[in-house]
Amino acid sequence: MVKYAERLWPAPWLYLATALVIPASLLVFLPISELAGIIVAVVLYAGCVALLLLAAPRIEVTDAELVAGKARIPLSLVGAVATARGDSARQERGPGLDARAWLLIRGWVDPVVKVEITDPKDPTPYWLLSTRHPDALAEALRGD
Repeated sequence: MVKYAERLWPAPWLYLATALVIPASLLVFLPISELAGIIVAVVLYAGCVALLLLAAPRIEVTDAELVAGKARIPLSLVGAVATARGDSARQERGPGLDARAWLLIRGWVDPVVKVEITDPKDPTPYWLLSTRHPDALAEALRGD
């Protein structure tokens, strides 16, 4: 049974930023052919949007495991869970980050959840996950 599920969709400003491929492709292809310029602009922008949507990772907590992007770990190997927002989240993502940690962070999502890994065979001390709902994710991981 799924206790928590979230997809880290791109922020709206990313769609606007990728729209810059439209004038760029028009600038290159309009001198060749107006129709080709318009077609290339539409196809390139649609491709950028499709890639943004397909690349959005999913975080899911079930009764048995935590799935974050392509990584999976049994809940029996999950230790302490801590949430961070604002300056605390910036500290976790930056100066306080352990280089051995496994990351699923997105710059457009401020809050993070730090998930301790208790597997003695795993060199990864913790996972750091961006999430828009840190309390709900932490609650699902703790089994509350």
